This record gives sequence, structure tokens and C-alpha cells, in this order.
Amino acid sequence: MNRIVSVDPGRNKCGLVLVDCARDCVIEGHVVATESMLDTLQCWRQDAPIECLVLGNGTASNSLRHQLPEDLPVRVVDERGTTLQARKRYWQLWPPTGWRRLMPRGLLLPPSELDAVAALVILESELGRKILWPGPAPLRNCLLYTSDAADEGLGVD
Repeated sequence: MNRIVSVDPGRNKCGLVLVDCARDCVIEGHVVATESMLDTLQCWRQDAPIECLVLGNGTASNSLRHQLPEDLPVRVVDERGTTLQARKRYWQLWPPTGWRRLMPRGLLLPPSELDAVAALVILESELGRKILWPGPAPLRNCLLYTSDAADEGLGVD
């Protein structure tokens, strides 16, 4: 199994996808706090080897690049426009249902975080092919944001 990780880096949160390239299929996708990204990567590496990591060259990519394990090959790629592409890709992966399917796609806002989908778009662009995402849309990992929510007075314990 050829496993590749793709990361859409950000100052506060990162989108990550773990992909089985032999099957062109997402294994897992998450939106995590930037400081928790390495923990998620380490968990995935414990399960099975990762061939390489594809890292978008946007916000916080330089500092993140220096924190990555030295034994993991990293490809830094251009990520311009991936957020807009991720919005379109979201609706391709999870088409709207009910009354939302009657609305023009350009007016629809995805009900979940787009960072993991942006990481998928970065990888698809690098590989030159589409990847399937058979599971549900990624949700923000609330456990990793509880301290931020508490700091902002959102009432999360």
C-alpha cells in the first residue's frame, strides 16, 4: 500500500488527508490545530509506513516544514487557489441534498471545514488525478480546539 499524506498548512489549523495511492482513495481526513498536526502524523506513521508528505507552500508552511521528521520525504507544492477549488470539490464529493440541490452551487457554503478537502486538492493537483473519498465529510476535531473555545468564551468545557 502506497500511503501519502497531504497537508494544507495554516497558522491555527491544518487540513490533513491520508491517501492510499494504490487504490486512489482517502483513508482518513481531518482538520486539526496546527500544533496537533505532528501528533496526527505520528499516529498514522505508527499504523503503516508513509511514502511521502505533500505540503502546500502557503501560510505557516516554512515553520511546519522544519518540524517534520527528517526521515519523511517532503514535497512542497504550490497551493494557490486551493481553497476555492476545495469548495467546488466538496460538492463533487458530497453533492447537496434536499432543497440545497436546487440552489446554484456557487451560492452554497459547505457545512464543514474545507481545510482537509484543500489538502486533497493539493494532492490531486500534484498527482494529476482525482482521489475518491468514500467516507463522510471531515469535521473539525473539537477535542483539539477546546482550549481555544474556552479562551474565546464559547462555553466549551
